[in-house]
Parts: sequence; structure tokens; C-alpha cells
Amino acid sequence: MSTIPLEEILDLLIQKRPPADDPTGQATHTALTTWLKIRNIADHQITTHTATLTPTADRAGTTPTRMLITLGCPPAAATRFAHNATHLDTLCSTTGHAADARLPAETVDAITRGITTIARRCPTPLSDTTRREYETDLLTQALSGATPAEIRTRAHTIATTLTDTAGAIPACDDKNLDTLSHAITDDRRIDLRANITQVVGEKLIAMIDERAIPRPEPDGSPDRRTADQRRVDALELLLDHAALGAATDTIGAPRTQISLLIPADGGDPATMPWTGAITHATARRLSCDGTITEIIIDGDTVPLQMGRERRLFPPHIRKAVTIRDHTCIACGAPPSHCQVNRPGSGGDRDLTRRMPVWLHQGSSIQRPASGL
Repeated sequence: MSTIPLEEILDLLIQKRPPADDPTGQATHTALTTWLKIRNIADHQITTHTATLTPTADRAGTTPTRMLITLGCPPAAATRFAHNATHLDTLCSTTGHAADARLPAETVDAITRGITTIARRCPTPLSDTTRREYETDLLTQALSGATPAEIRTRAHTIATTLTDTAGAIPACDDKNLDTLSHAITDDRRIDLRANITQVVGEKLIAMIDERAIPRPEPDGSPDRRTADQRRVDALELLLDHAALGAATDTIGAPRTQISLLIPADGGDPATMPWTGAITHATARRLSCDGTITEIIIDGDTVPLQMGRERRLFPPHIRKAVTIRDHTCIACGAPPSHCQVNRPGSGGDRDLTRRMPVWLHQGSSIQRPASGL
């Protein structure tokens, strides 16, 4: 076994560059293939080292995932390595191929999660022989060039066939398979992913479909929103109604389902707890129909004094604006779909400058309409 220190190997790899004179690309292609194998073996070594350090992490009161993150590993990759580390001894064939640089961590993760899905759906515990059979099936898919997504699809197909056994719970009704996750994209948007039972999905689809009906524009022209945009607007409407509560007056009820931190000096952008910094325009729009709490902090952001909550547009003002204008001034949406907004800028809170605006229209309203 080689005794070359890893630091020296790393220095050698850092010095490598793509072939300079390679008009056909053959040498570069060969080098790239080797680099991918190096990447695969690095993935496996990280996994095995993580498994070795798991007891140490437990004694230190942390987890392998957190340990990897503190070492600079991205959270998604850290979760994958930690998950693979727990299956090194149970999926020997997969581990062997990974040790030979044939499988990247993503593929190993797909196989291990696929076996977990099959085991959950099997009406009886998997025997070692049956587990090896299913592992071989998924491993064959991987070595044949299947992507991780295709491997997971194959695992779900196998798992679905197991529900034909008497007493098995159909996949469409198995709540143990439910998943719901969200992630923040590079442009600060939210990527939602869900895998839910048929009944829950039916409820969601029906509720969104009922609220995603095309609405004519104020001039009578067809709704300019796409079907996807209408569904997102319907989802936001559902969230607003859920925040209000079934027994709450939808005309005068306060809306407080998100928190927004606005620095008083205006130096830093406003931020939200889950998604971070937002634009000035978004902060102005959200604060129009929000509850304001003044907080005095020191240089270390420790709160020194908390003010009382107050609403820019209290319930009685919301009711008054609704009685006056009846609907959204831009598109005619009903008042329960709207927030009270103050077009333009400045601190004026006079009733004549307040109007109900549906959130979809809020960014396009810049000044009061004539006659208000």
C-alpha cells in the first residue's frame, strides 16, 4: 500500500492542467474520464472517513452531517455523504463498486434510498437474500448508465409491485412516503418539492383549481396570466386564508403570517427569516398591510427595548376602505383576496390614499386612481 501523504497527492493534482496540444480532444477526453474516477474515489473516501468519525461526532454532541458542514462541505453533499456512510456495511456490492471508483456519491445515494423505499413498502422485513437481489437490480441499472433519478424510479416501481401482496398499504395511501421540502435558489426564489398521498394531493389540486380560474382584465380582455401563474396566485390566496382562520372576519382581520426585519438607518436591505434579503419595493409592499414593532438594539444586535405593536392599516381602516372601494381597484378581485395598499411613497396614511389591491396587482399600482 502506498505511503504517499495525501497532502503530496493533492499538490500533484493541483498542478495538473488540461492537455495544451490536443486538436482531436482525445487526450482531454481521456484525462476527463480519469478525473471523474478520481472524483468517484474521493466521494467514497469521504463516505468511509465519515463513517469512521461518526462515533467521535456522537461523543462530541454533533452529527456527521454537521461535522462535514463545519469542514466546508455543502449541506446537500454533507447530507448525502452521511446517509451513504450508514449503509456501507449493508450494501456490500454497491460499496465495492464505489471503492473501485465506478460510482459517484449521487448514484450510491440513489441506490441506498431506493433500497430504503423498497424496505418500507415490503409487507415483511427484507431478508438478506432479498435485499441483495434488489440491490443487484438497482446496481445493474446504475452500471448501465441510469441516472440517479432513473434509479429512484426503478426502486419505486419495484416497491409498487410489493403492494399487491395482501395487507400491503398502497403507495397512494402510504403516509410514510410523504415528503415536503423547500430550497432557496440562487436568485432567492423558493423551489418547492412534494410527494404526498392521493387524498392530500386531491385536496390541494381541488383548492388551487377552484381559485385559479382565469379572471378578465379590467378592460375586459382575457387574463394575461399563464396557468402556472394563476396556480401560484391561488396558492398564495390559500395561505392568506389559512392565516386568517376559519372564524376570523376576512374584512378587518390582521395579516401576520411572515416576519420582516427593516433596519431603521436604511443601510442594509430588509430581510425575512427564511429567505433572507428582499428588495426595497417588496419591503414597502409587505409593510403596507403589516404590524410594526420598533426594536432598539446595540452594536451586537442585542435588543435593548421593544416597542408596542401597531398596524399601519388597522382593522377599522381596512373595513372603511373595503366599504368605499368594494373590490381591488385594478382587477376587481373581492376584498378577501386583497391587502390594503398605499400607492406611491411617503409616510401619508390618510384614508384617501388607501385602497384594496390584490397582491398580483400590487407591484403595478404606482399612484391612486382618479376619483379616490
